[in-house]
Amino acid sequence: MQLLLENLSHSTTSLWSPISGGITTPSGFKASGIKAGLKTSGKPDLALLLAPEGAVCAGTFTKSFVRAACIDLCIDRLKANLGHARAVLINSGQANACTGKRGLIDSVRATDALAELLGVTSEEVLICSTGVIGESIPLETLLLGLERLVQELSDLGGSAAANAILTTDLVEKQIAYEAYLDGRCVRIGGMAKGSGMIHPNMATMLGYLSCDVGISSDLWSAMIERVVDRSFNSITVDGDTSTNDAFLAFAAGSPLPREHLETLEVGLTLTSQYLARAIARDGEGANCLLEVKILGTETDSEARIIARTICSSALVKTAIHGSDPNWGRIVAAAGRAGVYFPQKALSLWIGSYQLIQDGEPLAFDRTAASAYMKERKEGAYLRDDSISICLKVGNGLGVATVWGCDLSEEYVHINADYTT
Repeated sequence: MQLLLENLSHSTTSLWSPISGGITTPSGFKASGIKAGLKTSGKPDLALLLAPEGAVCAGTFTKSFVRAACIDLCIDRLKANLGHARAVLINSGQANACTGKRGLIDSVRATDALAELLGVTSEEVLICSTGVIGESIPLETLLLGLERLVQELSDLGGSAAANAILTTDLVEKQIAYEAYLDGRCVRIGGMAKGSGMIHPNMATMLGYLSCDVGISSDLWSAMIERVVDRSFNSITVDGDTSTNDAFLAFAAGSPLPREHLETLEVGLTLTSQYLARAIARDGEGANCLLEVKILGTETDSEARIIARTICSSALVKTAIHGSDPNWGRIVAAAGRAGVYFPQKALSLWIGSYQLIQDGEPLAFDRTAASAYMKERKEGAYLRDDSISICLKVGNGLGVATVWGCDLSEEYVHINADYTT
């Protein structure tokens, strides 16, 4: 099932319709989010997602060698439980990373206490933390909030949970899709947070997905790995990854016949790409969403490498911020990506404006192209618009799309004063 969403027919993707809701929209899932007092701002800061009994869970995590203890705890418990889990506790405000032995001790204590309240084993409970690196969780405060967190679990609690996991995000990020497969309604829900320190492997974020389909943990894990590559590993804001990146996907319910699994993967990809795009659009200080599509490489992975390099280039990002169709920065970034292509094969478009054909620069209306970029920037939040860059580098079948954002003065202000 080597799906590539870019190559799927419209009839396949159109089976899935976006609907209102989020992580608790699929049958059997519950969530909650509260103000536990972990943040000095008084904003919501503690969330809980509860999956039905027997749920499988697949996780992908930061590749950083400097990582929070909660990451190792999640990896170990998913491995020990053969890809099964019931709940995930999420605190925001403190990353609980680089906090020495206390990091693991606090994560274990929190999950032990929650497991007792839920009536499940500690090994079935996962934990994710997000916030400032080097700051420990105010554990006694967290523990005092757990009983209320469990009491407020609801199949309508998705929005509260999505709000409680935010840090520097400007908006909550949640979505749900549904399709009728094998004569029944199948639903997928998701929520995520992320705004800064965004880059593949993984994008700096927390993300969660739910699905009311029964499936083996092996099939689910393989499916989620492909989905993450096309979504959360295809966004970048600033080239930095973090210590706490985690994506957890839960599935529980009646199984689908095998012939419907490709269509299910399409829905999972649509849901995850929506959340990934929302993270890139909400990049710290960002004014617009950037979409870079690469065609013509030998493999999809080569296309993704080039697209990531362009999307994370500071020179490209500042040109996007200034609505400047400076195509030299785009092709220069592509050329240093480490993937060979013949220069004479380059063809480049910004929106509908073609700037290069077969390696030769073309005359184009620079003022009109700049106006297109400015219009898209101004409508980014209202209409989910993106500034589109398409670069063809050869005649291979490789294709990939990556999302990012512009780089503004506000990004510097946010990150210069993050802890002071």
